[in-house]
Amino acid sequence: MRSTINTAMKAAMKDKDAVRLSTLRLINAAIKEKDISLRGAGGDSNGVDDVEIMALLGKMIKQREDSAEQYENGGRLELAEREREEISIIREFLPEPMSAEAISEAVQATITKLNASSLKDMGAVMNDLKSEYVGSMDFGAVGKLVKEQLSNNS
Repeated sequence: MRSTINTAMKAAMKDKDAVRLSTLRLINAAIKEKDISLRGAGGDSNGVDDVEIMALLGKMIKQREDSAEQYENGGRLELAEREREEISIIREFLPEPMSAEAISEAVQATITKLNASSLKDMGAVMNDLKSEYVGSMDFGAVGKLVKEQLSNNS
């Protein structure tokens, strides 16, 4: 994943695409910051892996969505548009989002796999989904679905 991002950054430099280059530099900075914090905590000296990078990219998208919404509410449409451009660039490095039907099937399969039967099992189900489907699900919405399905199983 790192090499893909670096290759994209080099291409953006050659194309003189300022917005893309700026966004890719922000991604690299966030990854390096995570690497440093991981090393400081006595973690892996190789840095974060692709799964953690995808989670980081998801977090960056969420931050930009919130900012774009605030800019729109404040009448700053040009800033909201810039945030949306950054979101589309970041999304290029994440897997394709799953459909609602595919998410529902994945949730049910995970519940079955873990023999989850009550809301007490929700944390285990969410952790399993996050490790397997990072970057392709909105876990805020998925949490509600897991809760609903576990409530129906009880």
